[in-house]
Amino acid sequence: MNVMPTIAEIDTLGVIYERGLISIYHDWCEAFSTYSRTYDLIHASNLFTLYKNKGNVEDILLEMDLILRPEGAVILRDQADILNKVNRIATGMRWKTKKTDHEDGPLVPEKVLLAVKRY
Repeated sequence: MNVMPTIAEIDTLGVIYERGLISIYHDWCEAFSTYSRTYDLIHASNLFTLYKNKGNVEDILLEMDLILRPEGAVILRDQADILNKVNRIATGMRWKTKKTDHEDGPLVPEKVLLAVKRY
């Protein structure tokens, strides 16, 4: 399932539907109803930058923790300073994390954080 943030400037939900995928609008600062379902992977690009002045990083990560099944993974792309904060919180939640450079090289300010929820 693809989740489109309600506060995103560019709406890509139509493109997702055209590809035959299921999608919804969601505000990451609110609870996400996934009753009876858990997910293996969450991939978010600039999510924490988008919610920098609206939501709390801890609340978003806790919501992701509820959505993910054990051994589920999160791929986060965002600015390096924001991912440093996310990395500290994720390791405190006992997620196994690894921060890497952007695929275009270490000079790009965007970094990638890979996190796996431990069993």
